[in-house]
Amino acid sequence: MNFTCCFTGHRVLPAEQIECLYRELDRVLDILIRSGVSDFRVGGALGFDTLAALCVLDKRRVCPHLRLELCIPCADQANAWSDSDRQTYEYIRSQADKVTVLSEKYTRGCMHRRNRYMVDGSDYCVAYCTADKGGSAYTVNYAKKKGVKVVDLALYMKKENGDGDGENIYF
Repeated sequence: MNFTCCFTGHRVLPAEQIECLYRELDRVLDILIRSGVSDFRVGGALGFDTLAALCVLDKRRVCPHLRLELCIPCADQANAWSDSDRQTYEYIRSQADKVTVLSEKYTRGCMHRRNRYMVDGSDYCVAYCTADKGGSAYTVNYAKKKGVKVVDLALYMKKENGDGDGENIYF
């Protein structure tokens, strides 16, 4: 059976945690792949979405059956990004197996529509959510309401920094 996993997380990641966060993403992807996940949905934003997409693409080098769907809230999403960020975005877009654009132009609700789309087709949601408000928190809560299994890497990162209670149970 093929399962699907979506990603949600913050656009700004603590620079000192990116390497550790990538390693943890890699580890979680290994677990998910062994559990039958082959399809991954990522929102195409800066920060965690980009990190997750790159990690899936790296995994696909050794697991060619993996599929990446880039779910874009609006066609003009990357227009104001730096050249470097747009290059990375275009690379991910060119490597994605499917690109879904939910709106031609930015609208007030296009980000939420994108997030709901990703969750509605998923069995798992891997998150990096450190706040109780905002798009990532909304998406995590929406996933939980829909019965999607949520893995929040922020809990692991807290533990790694000595701030957590020592629990690291994802599945």
